[in-house]
Amino acid sequence: MQVHWDDTQPIYLQLRDRVLNMILDGSLDEGEALPSVRAVSAEYKLNPITVSKAYQLLVESELAEKRRGLGMFVTEGAKEKLLKDEREQFLTVEWPALLRRMERLQISLDDLVSAAKQREATDE
Repeated sequence: MQVHWDDTQPIYLQLRDRVLNMILDGSLDEGEALPSVRAVSAEYKLNPITVSKAYQLLVESELAEKRRGLGMFVTEGAKEKLLKDEREQFLTVEWPALLRRMERLQISLDDLVSAAKQREATDE
């Protein structure tokens, strides 16, 4: 699998974000084993230390846990915790910035809802 890494952000953070998205979209379930450091290193041609750093961030965030001799696993409640954290980030950081941009561009909430409905209709 060919992966394109963004040069503006460290790879270990991008890898962590990929795992977070896999938890959010259900590709990785709670209690499920994460791919081994060696497997990820080989698949993405990454230094194992980079993969370990990404996994360590997941452990520190209590989204994954190490099981001695078994590997790394998604913790119970990880998806709920992640959803809570992501929603809070969106509502406190991203949404206010988006609202300010909408104001500068003179886009009303009604315009936004109309655009969303139009997009939804074309996607069906």
